Amino acid sequence: MRGKAAQTLCFPKEECCLAKETKTNVMRILDRAKIPYRHYSHEHEEGAVDGVSVARLLGRNPAQVYKTLVTRGAGGGFFVFVIPVQEELDLKAAARAVGEKSVSMLHVNELLPTTGYVRGGCSPIGMKKQFPTVVDESCLSFDTIIFSGGRIGAQVEVAPADLLRLVGGSTAPVAIGGEA
Repeated sequence: MRGKAAQTLCFPKEECCLAKETKTNVMRILDRAKIPYRHYSHEHEEGAVDGVSVARLLGRNPAQVYKTLVTRGAGGGFFVFVIPVQEELDLKAAARAVGEKSVSMLHVNELLPTTGYVRGGCSPIGMKKQFPTVVDESCLSFDTIIFSGGRIGAQVEVAPADLLRLVGGSTAPVAIGGEA
């Protein structure tokens, strides 16, 4: 990744200074819900989608930058998990959190048709259908967390309580230590 990240703070009561073409559906949904957020945009290399590198580019602690993962439960339903970028999803804990016998990661080929998002641009907000969503409980130790704004190169920063309320989500310990 090259360059620096640009950021814009958007409040629902004000007209955000982002041009319509740069706003993502995620940002429009946050605006409609009157949820304040900060928008970050950054350059990205084709195919290079690494959350830890994005955190570095934004000058943020990777523990505060989250990725969105989509799984399929043993019963066939879909579940969304939002965890810190440097961590991995604990599949057993994830299954317990959603009351399933087991969950498995959704294959990348199924991501776009299921969610409307591509790998690296998947957000817990604005999927084709609102699936049950669990955010790792570590989010509660931050005033705000950063996650995909719905497009590769776009991130949004939102209070965890606002995200949970918007998506009807819950928290649980679903992440396990990954790369440092």
